[in-house]
Amino acid sequence: MARELITIPASVHWERPGHPVAATLVRVGRARSLFALLATTVALVLSIAPTALAQDPGRWLLTGASSVPTVYWQGLTSDPAEANLYFVGLFEGLWRTTPLLRQTAGVPSAIPPAVGEAEGYNHIGDPTWSRGEGGRVLLPLECFTPGVGNTCGTGSFGVADPATLDFRYYVKLDPAEILKAMWAETSPDGSLIWTSSGDDLLAYRSTEVSQANRAPTGPLLQPVRRLVGAVPPTGVTGAVFTDRRLLLAGEANGVYQVWAVDPDTGERRLELEMSICGESEGLDVIPTLGGELHWLIAPFDPGCPLSFGPTSALLHFVPAPAHKRFEVEVTDSNVGALPGEVRATVHATRDGRPLRQARVSFAGATARTDEEGIANVSTMLERPGRFKALAQKGQNYGVSELVPVGFAPSALGVPAPQSGAG
Repeated sequence: MARELITIPASVHWERPGHPVAATLVRVGRARSLFALLATTVALVLSIAPTALAQDPGRWLLTGASSVPTVYWQGLTSDPAEANLYFVGLFEGLWRTTPLLRQTAGVPSAIPPAVGEAEGYNHIGDPTWSRGEGGRVLLPLECFTPGVGNTCGTGSFGVADPATLDFRYYVKLDPAEILKAMWAETSPDGSLIWTSSGDDLLAYRSTEVSQANRAPTGPLLQPVRRLVGAVPPTGVTGAVFTDRRLLLAGEANGVYQVWAVDPDTGERRLELEMSICGESEGLDVIPTLGGELHWLIAPFDPGCPLSFGPTSALLHFVPAPAHKRFEVEVTDSNVGALPGEVRATVHATRDGRPLRQARVSFAGATARTDEEGIANVSTMLERPGRFKALAQKGQNYGVSELVPVGFAPSALGVPAPQSGAG
């Protein structure tokens, strides 16, 4: 089978995880002077801690973090109608919710016992939606044991029914190309399913994930594209496509990043960087809860207090407006029992003067500021969370601090669960 292989050129490829000095590509050109060699040496030394030197480019703005059950651990995806979210975790469960995170179905073990016994699979990574067979949720399968790692050396794509969450079948990936399937993401046109192996991004034909190729008797699937060296320096814990760019989340050395990769060339750019305490997991794009891009953070990171604990958290982001010019404060909030109504009073100013007729959003609800720069926002929430009020007027904006909503006072101090679910 023909396969397209693209090697990322030095001009667009930076550090590689694990061995930054050895793997950093530096374009020296034709320079042969001692000065050029010294400059190259300095660049290599500086690249020893590349993620520490990186800086958030300001493309995305955090607007909130919804608290979700700890079993929503590994990743998430949504259907094209934007009517359902699908979470996986703790290791092999599959859970369906509304966009507001009300759970509508769930199975604690989506991998059938026969498949587990035959292949050893006990772990589902960040899933993806696929339009084939009337719609399906694709589950990347691997064997994972905390403290040990990959114990079977193979990976597969499982296929689940989005309505019943029943496991339909699975197809195996050739272990000569990939030893485990940690995540999957379908291309915007539906033709390819992307994942990664080591430092490379791999793509498989969606049409080959079929009943005709079902394991254990079917053929081993081969990738049809490989982007050599395209995995970002912080690795990949989850992925989602937006605007034909493949967004990849990961973490390394306490730095949490999302990179955008051009699937045609492998060129990448940094989209988002944070310093938080938690475990980076999956990504999704869906308009809900005041965000467009959503990043799942699991409650595991020994040695530091969780940023969004005590359970898993779904972080919400919007594209950042051009200029930060306003001061915004949530001056009051009224929260009853959840699920239920949440009301907030927001005050927006510019240089100490009331900001009039600005659009204010909070946890998915919107309102306009009055003559005093005050907006009263009301929304319905299913789950507690931490949210920011965002005020926008033209290309200018301001944002408040995160405000806890719906938590019991004792919940904010609960220590992290110790699981290490990968």
